[in-house]
Formats: sequence, structure tokens, C-alpha cells
Amino acid sequence: MRMWGLRSRLILSFVLLIILPLTVLGTYLLWYTHQSSVDHLTRHLEAQARIIEYILRPSVHGQEWQTAANARIKKVGEKTDLRITVIAADGAVLADSQADWSRMENHLHRPEIAAALAGSSGSVIRYSTTLRENMLYVTVPLVRDSRVAAVIRVSTTLAPLENDLAKVRSVLLVVSLVICFLAILISVRLSGKYTEPLEQITRVAQKIGEGRLDQRVHIRTGDEVELLAHALNTLASNLDDKVNEIIEEKRKLELILEHMDNAVLVFDKYGRITMANHMAMASFHIEETMLGKHNIQVIGISLLDRAIQETVAAGVSRSMDLKTDVEGQKRVFQVSIVPIASIPANENKSDISGTLAVFHDITTLQEIHERQAEFVANASHELATPLTAIKGFAETLLDGALEDKVLTRKFVSIIHDEAERMHRLVQDLLQLAKLDSREYRQQLHLEPVNLRPMFENVIQELSSRWQGKNLTVTLDPSPEDVFALANPDWVKQVAINLLDNAIKYTPIDGSVWIRYRSDGNQAVIAVRDSGNGIPAKDLPLIFDRFYRVDRARSRAAGGTGLGLAIVKFIVETLGGKIEVQSSAKNGTIFIFTLPLA
Repeated sequence: MRMWGLRSRLILSFVLLIILPLTVLGTYLLWYTHQSSVDHLTRHLEAQARIIEYILRPSVHGQEWQTAANARIKKVGEKTDLRITVIAADGAVLADSQADWSRMENHLHRPEIAAALAGSSGSVIRYSTTLRENMLYVTVPLVRDSRVAAVIRVSTTLAPLENDLAKVRSVLLVVSLVICFLAILISVRLSGKYTEPLEQITRVAQKIGEGRLDQRVHIRTGDEVELLAHALNTLASNLDDKVNEIIEEKRKLELILEHMDNAVLVFDKYGRITMANHMAMASFHIEETMLGKHNIQVIGISLLDRAIQETVAAGVSRSMDLKTDVEGQKRVFQVSIVPIASIPANENKSDISGTLAVFHDITTLQEIHERQAEFVANASHELATPLTAIKGFAETLLDGALEDKVLTRKFVSIIHDEAERMHRLVQDLLQLAKLDSREYRQQLHLEPVNLRPMFENVIQELSSRWQGKNLTVTLDPSPEDVFALANPDWVKQVAINLLDNAIKYTPIDGSVWIRYRSDGNQAVIAVRDSGNGIPAKDLPLIFDRFYRVDRARSRAAGGTGLGLAIVKFIVETLGGKIEVQSSAKNGTIFIFTLPLA
């Protein structure tokens, strides 16, 4: 309710407290004055009537009585300014001081006449249609021989009395209006004194309700209103502190959610998404306009929706692994779903308003586990082959073949080749393990590497290999020196692996060509051979560990299936990229980039 309504009621109450007693008092005074004046006038008229009755009583006999009575009452009426009427016992008018008695009607049934005929005085106020004003009529009996012989009625107009009462009424009205005006002024001032602090408290309370918690009430009344204002200020201060704490906690929570590596989604109890952090919006391609929609519409995973419904129904947390396809990419999430209680749960019932789901992306970890399992299987297979050969030939020798020197020499040579191949495989495995080591990569030293002398040294180191096949190895250097920002040993390892690979798969009298140049902020290196090329179906898999295009041919050439995997790992770790281009019978070209120093 508005404070002006309270002020109006206070003013109205004050005014009514003044007006009602004044009205009652004024009404009583007017009534009392009127009644006292009428009683006084009645007694005066009754005294006049008894005097007239005393004068007329001796002459009430004979025919001349009526004439004498008329004459006498007219004289008395002229002197007293009263109207005097004499009425017979049968109600007939015998004489009147102002009117023609012979034309007057019978007065037997008039109340004042009846009272006088009963032997007592009577009085009545009645409106005179003749004079058109209120008249006071007073009657006394005229007793003769113990009986009422006639009635003496004396009357006078009440106009002077009513005029005086009207003046008194006017004075009282003016006085009442003045008092009411003063009462209104006083009540307005008094009500303002009490309502203005309340109005201020109300205004401040409304502003606090609108969120302006810095507002305070400043009043000094020295009463309960000041205590109320102080209580409101304390409440606002405490509320401001609590809100600031909540805002701070919310800000911290938002920062935590936004910088989490995990995707976080909040659902209501119907499965609609109500909140998503930055990682969730990026992982599931959620836009702001999608908030409020059902998770099936946004994410489209029925298994997740079922888990949300079960969590809401049971009110307990649950975890699950979720495999999904996000825009063509297979993703694996470890999902933890916890219920959100709208009120503190009691022993009997918990009101679940929604759920919070944390998505931990384990796609990379899953891929690592799968690659590790595949790697172990492939490594075991690759190691099993030479070990089986070594074991078989050794058993053959132990079974008696040692006596045959030619056969023994052949078998020992095979055992040596298989052991050498197994040694190369173990060396490559150790190289991969070292490259995978985080500590090793953290200690890696990068420096400018001049590509020309590095390739010249590699070509020289492998000269026996390519010269044995009568190959032509050409280095086509850039006109100016090109320096790559890399680790010298790693770059040399890449060059050796690629050149060795080209030598292995290039037929006798073929050619190998090496070229490098600078392009923008990177060095571009190409190694090309004139071999039989790689089928198109094998190109996407060429850098996978233990992958061989032709396994029998690769083993015969001494390949382990790990060389290109090592090359790709080194190039990408150094911040470059590598690709392969090949077609049947047109050779193969490997192109990789490294950052310039």
C-alpha cells in the first residue's frame, strides 16, 4: 500500500476525531437552546393565558359574555403582541384577538384543546398555513363551577426564536469550519512527521528490492521507526555482503568452468541443456541459441539421455564411457553425471532439479592404448619371425647339421642376418621409445642447421649402399645456404631414413634426387627416387608403425616398418609437416618442411 494512503487515513482519522465531537456537541447545543427557548416561551405564554383566564372567568355568563371577551382579548393581544383565542367546551371558537372568530373552524380535536378540556394546560408547535410560519400554541382551561367552561389559547410566532437559532447555527458552523481547517493543518503536519520516515524507509526498501544494495536509510526519530530503519540498514548490509560473496563464488566457478579441460553441461530434470562451458560448446558445437533445448536435439545421443533420466530418477551419481561421432570425428568421453538437488536432501526424499555432466575426452588416451596394443602385437610379430628362424636353424644345426660345413656356414649366415634384422628392429623400437619420452623432448636442444653439409655427409655415409646398386644420387642445393631451426641429430636421422628408404626401393642403375629451398619462414626438402612407386591405396597408411607396402620385399631389403613412422614423428615434433606423392612406375617423392632459423 502506498504511504500517501496511510497519510490520508491518518489525516481522515484526525479530522473525524475533531468533526464528530464538534458535530455532536453543536447538534446538542442547538437542540438544547431551541428546547430551552421553547420551554421558556411556553411558560411565559402559559402565565399570560392564566392571567387572561383570571380576567375572563367572572364574566363567563349571559349573552354579553362573548362580546365582552372579544373586546378584552383584543386589547390584551394588542398590548402583548400575542394571539388570544377563546374556545367553548364543544370546540367552537368564541373569540379571537386577530381573526374573525365566526369564520373559524371547530377546534375540538386539536391536541392542545383536548389537553385543556381534560383540565390541564397544553402546548403544541404547529405550522400555520394562514401565517406560513411555525406557531407555539399554549392552552389553559377556564373553570367555572368545577367544570371547564371554556379554553383560553395563547399563541405566538416562533420566527424570532428560529432566527436567533439560525444565527447561532451559523456561528457554530463557522467555528466548526475554522476548527476543521486547523485540525487538517495539524493532522497533515503530524501525519507527515510519522509517515515521512516510513516513506523514506519504503523508498529505500524498493531500491534494495531492485538490486541497489548500497542504499541506506538516514533518519533520527528516536523511536521505533528509527529502530526499524537501523534494522533495514543492517539487513541491506548483510544482504550486500552475501550477494557479493555469491557473485565472487559465481565468478570463480565460471572461471573454473571456462578454463577446465573437460566439457561441462548442466541439464534440468527434463533433460534440457541449461548451461554449457566453453569446452562443451566447442566439443559438441553448441551455440547460445541451443540452450534450453533437449539434449537429444543438440547432442543426439540416446544413451546419454537415458543416463540423465536414470540419474534424476535414482538421485545418485553414475559414470559411463560414451563413444560418439562429432562431425565425422570419432570421440570417446568418460562421463560423470551427478544429480543437482534444489533443496537439501533429507532422509526420506530428495527433490532433484537437474543433473551436471562432466565429459572427460579420452579419445587421445584411447587411441594411445589402441596404438600401444597394436604396437605390442606388431612388435611381437616382427620379433617372433627372426626368433623363429634363428631357433629353427639352430635346432637343425644341433640335430647334426654341424657335420656339414657348407650347410653349417649357410645356416649360420642366415642366423646372423636374422639376428641383424632383429637388432635393427630393436634399435628402431628403442629410438621410438626415446622419441616418445617427454623428458627427452624437454631436453631437446634446437639450433640452426645448415642443410647442405648435412646432406653431403649423409650421402657420403651411405655411398657404399647406393654405389653397390650403381645408383645416381644427386644433391640439388639452393643457391644460398638454408638454415633450419632443429636438432642436428634428428634432422640427420630423417635424412638417413629417407635416403636409405630411397636406396632400398630403387632398382639397379636408378637415380635418387635431393633438393631443398627456403619458402617464406620454412625450409622445404624433397627426396625423390625412380623406383616402382607406392600404390594409391597404401599412401594414407605409409607412415603407420610396422606398415609395409610389400612385406616380403621389405624384409628382404632389411626394412623394419618403423623408419617412416620415426621420420614423421621427428618432423612434426620439430614443427614441420611431411607428405608423400607417388604413382606406379614413376617413383616416389617425400616432401617435408622445417622452420627456418
